[in-house]
Amino acid sequence: MPNPSILDQDRDIGPGSQTNNEPNESFGDILSQYEQSHSHKAEKEGVKGLEGTVVAVTGDQVFLDIGYKIEGTIPLAEFQKAGEEIKPGDKVAVSIKGRGEDGYYELSKIKVERPKDWSSLEKAFADKAAIAGVVSAVVKGGVSVDVGVRAFMPASRSGAKDAAEMEKLIGQEIRCRIIKLDVADEDVVVDRRAILEEEERSAKEKRYSEVKEGETVTGTVRSLTDYGAFVDIGGVDALLHVADISWGRVNKPADVLTVGQQVQVRILKVDPAKRRISLGMKQLLPHPWEQAGEKYKQGERVNGTVTRVAEFGAFVELEKGIEGLIHLSEMSWSKKVRKPSDVVKAGDTVDVVILGVNQADRRISLGLKQALGDPWAEVPQKFPQGAIAEGAVTSLTKFGAFVQVAEGVEGMIHVGDISAEKRINAPSDVLRVGQVVKALVLECDLEKRRLRLGMKQLVPTSLDEYIAEHKEGDVVTGRTIDASGGRARVELGEGIQAICRLGSDAPEREEKAAETKVDLSSLSTMLQSKWKGGQGGGGSKREPARAGQIRSFRIVKLDPAAKKIELELA
Repeated sequence: MPNPSILDQDRDIGPGSQTNNEPNESFGDILSQYEQSHSHKAEKEGVKGLEGTVVAVTGDQVFLDIGYKIEGTIPLAEFQKAGEEIKPGDKVAVSIKGRGEDGYYELSKIKVERPKDWSSLEKAFADKAAIAGVVSAVVKGGVSVDVGVRAFMPASRSGAKDAAEMEKLIGQEIRCRIIKLDVADEDVVVDRRAILEEEERSAKEKRYSEVKEGETVTGTVRSLTDYGAFVDIGGVDALLHVADISWGRVNKPADVLTVGQQVQVRILKVDPAKRRISLGMKQLLPHPWEQAGEKYKQGERVNGTVTRVAEFGAFVELEKGIEGLIHLSEMSWSKKVRKPSDVVKAGDTVDVVILGVNQADRRISLGLKQALGDPWAEVPQKFPQGAIAEGAVTSLTKFGAFVQVAEGVEGMIHVGDISAEKRINAPSDVLRVGQVVKALVLECDLEKRRLRLGMKQLVPTSLDEYIAEHKEGDVVTGRTIDASGGRARVELGEGIQAICRLGSDAPEREEKAAETKVDLSSLSTMLQSKWKGGQGGGGSKREPARAGQIRSFRIVKLDPAAKKIELELA
């Protein structure tokens, strides 16, 4: 008679007993019927276990009739992992592990035999075959296993993670391998962990051969790293790289995923040799660039977030999966921007204008300065020729100085227009960066975005003073420098020249005094005394003007802005 099994501990009524017992039927009679029935079946079926008949299949359990009053159950997952289809009526070889809280027998599909004697154990040890055993107790350093004889299984080879898991093994039928056998001392040591690892490897190899590139599967996130997430897709871990999580930029997988989360993924690549599977989540969604050409038009104003800053510009995310580039040259109308980080930083929300869309190359050019408005648009009205501008010197070159007269607008003062008093070799001789100066607008060219300024033009000269002291109609004295083509240049004082219009009816007479050599020293003395007096000093007004002649002229026009004086013979 074999040793009492775990079934002998049950207290349910076995086959052959009545559902409704007579009142005079004792508990002892019921127990006796139960033991006789179970003992008979054990003798008949032996240690190979039982043969059950599938009676029902639910979403997670398979119910089997094993000849007892109470049915047994096996998790449906055991059949699915093995790739087996199960349906009512199928016969399955099983063994009993115990009783569940719901009263059903817990069954196992273990098909290996438990050795009956030492010779069977020796053969299993020699063949390194897997055998069946029932965990009977937790002992020091491991557990005791009934494999036909008492065997010891070290805790490290049990496959349990801790003492609590080892406690749960009591009463369970397990598969193990004999790793030590001493018949003389009746010493048997078994290993369950090796069997579990082999089963896991086998299941993984089968899974690697099952998955196909392009398939969509459901998985569970097992762990997260900086470069991606490892996802369990049914017994094997596959890598979901951070770049394949979303079409948008993901800095860390932990920002969008959590351990234990269920995700749908696509199999991107399978490498059975290296046991690697690559997954993708974003591949299940349409690529945002497919509609980018229609959605984003040149000249439109859009809003985005700066994702990163490089030496040549900044990348702006317009939507998940679509980034545009603001080149350094498109960041500011001012020339003083040296690097993009002076203007924007990662995380900034900016308004930009679309300068161009290249859908084929998936590139969008953006402009930041265009969204701020062109400061040159109002320059002709704000700084017309002749206006006075004020600003700080932004830079100095060999040929001049640049002055910022408004945000994004710079004018240039040529070295020759800095000072009228002395010759300047370099602008740095009299100017420094940051110095605030005033200058006269000499030229404004909107098309070329050029503003030419002059400082010396604002410093009063002897000509300015002369114009300020006279008015049109005044008669003044001057010396003719040259006369030709109906016009004559007249010197009214040191550094003061005017233009005289000569009449066509002027008499062609010459004065004898003019033929004599002019005494230049006496001429200078005379001009010194009469320049501001308005008196003529030599010759009739009807007399034609000649070079070197001193005579009276009438002022017909004074132009302070152009610094011009026009005369006629008095």
